[in-house]
Amino acid sequence: MYTALGNISDALKNNNANDIFVFLKLYTVSDGTLPSFFVFVGFLGPLLGIGMGFDAVNSEMNKGTVNRILSQPIPRDYFINAKFTASLVVISVLFFSLSFLVMGIGLIAIGIPPTPEEFIRILLFTIAAIIYVSFWLNLSILFSIKFIQPATSALTGISVWLFFSIFYNMLVNVIFSMLVPAGRNLSLMGERMKLNILQLAPNQLFNEITNVLLTPTVRSVGPLTMEQVKGAIPGPIPVLQSVMLIWPQIIGIIALTVICFVVSYLLFVKREIRST
Repeated sequence: MYTALGNISDALKNNNANDIFVFLKLYTVSDGTLPSFFVFVGFLGPLLGIGMGFDAVNSEMNKGTVNRILSQPIPRDYFINAKFTASLVVISVLFFSLSFLVMGIGLIAIGIPPTPEEFIRILLFTIAAIIYVSFWLNLSILFSIKFIQPATSALTGISVWLFFSIFYNMLVNVIFSMLVPAGRNLSLMGERMKLNILQLAPNQLFNEITNVLLTPTVRSVGPLTMEQVKGAIPGPIPVLQSVMLIWPQIIGIIALTVICFVVSYLLFVKREIRST
């Protein structure tokens, strides 16, 4: 909020087509010293999910409380479902509170209410952030079931986060730079192939979703040909078209989240706990 409110006037001086979306700039503006709101969420949000799930199961097993809980007439799948649902509720309340807090303070500072389209875009961004953090929550719960020690599951989750946040893009860029001769650029097909490989990372999918939702003038998440650009009128696109543009990315994050949850569910249901 400090960064956004301190630089919102400078950002609005640019005569761009998306200057009418004042509230969206509260989530995207940065002065270079502190990152913007959506950058904070994209970079530190996974740590929230990892922190809430790395000891969700193994700590219960180490303390012996799992036997006490499941000795009652409680189905085993209720236990793992409750672990995920409770954390998801906390994450949802947190992100909706943060988003509405930014919106409320922005309303007081700017004095202009958000338009219905801005409100919908902020709401969709908040839901996307919750789904993104839920993926890391499910992944950390998976590691909590797989490893006995909470420290091991925490370090494994942080290692995966660091790999996709820092080293994955570097690795892909190095590989493609080795395939392209010096002094030449990638072809359009090569750029699309590179983008497809980068989209295997969950943080890349989330960045594309937030970029499209919070910047209404974005019309594509990949490279465009001159034929596609020719005749296009610069300007914001409706929120429905933005959702259609990022629909594959949304399905991708949801699929990753569901896969992690299903694997965690199966591992816990089949795990022997009587000796713990």
